[in-house]
Amino acid sequence: MDRVDDVVEHKKNDYHQAVEHDVLSAMKKPGIVYYVALLITGSCFALGMGLWLYQILVGMGVSGLNNPVGWGVYITNFVFWVGIAHSGTLISAVLYLFRARFRSSINRAAEAMTVFAVMTAGLFPLIHLGRSWFFFWLFPYPNERLLWVNFRSPLMWDVFAVGTYFTVSSVFFYVGMIPDFAIAKRFHNGARKWVYSFLSLGWKGTFQQWKHYGKLYMFLAAFATPLVVSVHSVVSWDFAMSILPGWHTTIFAPYFVAGAIFSGTAMVITLVVPMRKIFGLERHITIDHFESLAKIILVTSIIVGYSYLVEFCLAMYSGNVFEADAFINRAVGPYRLWYWMMVSCNAIIPLTLFVRKWRRSLAFLYVLSIFVNIGMWLERFVIIVTSLSKDFDPYSWGLYKPSLVEAGITLGSFGFFLTLFLLFAKFLPVVAISELKEVADE
Repeated sequence: MDRVDDVVEHKKNDYHQAVEHDVLSAMKKPGIVYYVALLITGSCFALGMGLWLYQILVGMGVSGLNNPVGWGVYITNFVFWVGIAHSGTLISAVLYLFRARFRSSINRAAEAMTVFAVMTAGLFPLIHLGRSWFFFWLFPYPNERLLWVNFRSPLMWDVFAVGTYFTVSSVFFYVGMIPDFAIAKRFHNGARKWVYSFLSLGWKGTFQQWKHYGKLYMFLAAFATPLVVSVHSVVSWDFAMSILPGWHTTIFAPYFVAGAIFSGTAMVITLVVPMRKIFGLERHITIDHFESLAKIILVTSIIVGYSYLVEFCLAMYSGNVFEADAFINRAVGPYRLWYWMMVSCNAIIPLTLFVRKWRRSLAFLYVLSIFVNIGMWLERFVIIVTSLSKDFDPYSWGLYKPSLVEAGITLGSFGFFLTLFLLFAKFLPVVAISELKEVADE
């Protein structure tokens, strides 16, 4: 019996060393593919920032925004990126509370994605302001003008909700990496060793430290879980609290939350599939992990598709001609192509995941995740633009067409997000080493 225990312990130690070697090898000098990818994403980000500067110098007239469509691509991007951020909290916090083991291989990338997506989303209210240098007017602070923000405005609630979400997500992200920083400092020299040593906060891995760490991580997970529901509910109230046809409905909060988890999980697959291949993490991020993510996409896709149907039925049976016309306009009006692309990408194509063979095909999942992200961006665009372009008064109707400046800034936001993720993959452990060891031990 002792010999069997020795063999098990030996295999466990071998796996621990393999995890450390595989994950920390990704942090070594990258190859040419990494630098090419970084050059492309960095160039897209620079293009977006250049166009933003051009918009500041010339004025908001270079965008496609008009009267009546005062919200367009910029607010669409804001809602989209806040939604992308949600799966990080779902995978890290909610699945941790439910003790779902498959989260241990993908939670670190999802947490990083959350922080970077919130940072990206935070740019768009500033871009949309036009006079971005007056951004501090959005915050409640004592001033000599005796002016205060309107605390009854959902836009004000966004500042607090998104700010709280970013703070908690950042702390949760950092706390989860403390044991891994202690491991990383043993494999590096010079400045990086000093930085990892500082970030590890003197972690030694003692029983007492693990005891306090487990309590803190559990508290943060429990604290972050309500944010999954609250943050995107508040974002949905930006629309639902108005009286515009197509916006003023109580279904928006659960509908937006389900859509956020849907799009965020798809983005996790979009990022992790190439990361797994480039860094050689096939042993630790398996097909089973992706199949579990595919099941989350399937369930949330059904919820989103059901929401589309309920939303349409509520408008038709409401007896409100303005509501009914708003949804008929979406389906057969000038934005009908965008609407049906949205329905196809979000409610029809994901149903293919009922087939187990396709759930376990990385190539299929990767293509599907891109379709889902396109569909969810179109969903936000359709909701915003169709209601604004055709409201109560025919005299005020008008169409909106995104400009090249808006398209370039949108491309720049993806460049910013992907650049941050590439830098994360180079300087921080992309997989939670300590959690993989814990799962192996169990």
